[in-house]
Amino acid sequence: MEYVKAFVVGGAICAAVQLLMDNTKLMPGRIMVILVCLGSLLGAVGLYEPFVEWAGAGASVPLTGFGNSLYKGVKEAVDQDGFIGLFKGGFKASAVGVSAALIFSYMASWIFKPKLK
Repeated sequence: MEYVKAFVVGGAICAAVQLLMDNTKLMPGRIMVILVCLGSLLGAVGLYEPFVEWAGAGASVPLTGFGNSLYKGVKEAVDQDGFIGLFKGGFKASAVGVSAALIFSYMASWIFKPKLK
């Protein structure tokens, strides 16, 4: 049942984003920024963590989950290190995801021979 719930919630988030892309003039980059900021904002007011506990990967995998993890990293770093935590908390919380994206995209470039347009 957890897989079904994660699939439905993740699909609903993606469907909402697709509707936003189809019905507004917002560019995909701006929509991505909105999702990350929305996840951070919902995490800051305490709504996103219960949502993640209920929905599992359906809520933690999309970009809203990335924003929430950035918020949690910054909050922990500020609690530990004070003001400097504002700058290093987000890097610490997102380092694995960003590194994996860079490494896997580089490996994909070996296989698919990208060309500039």
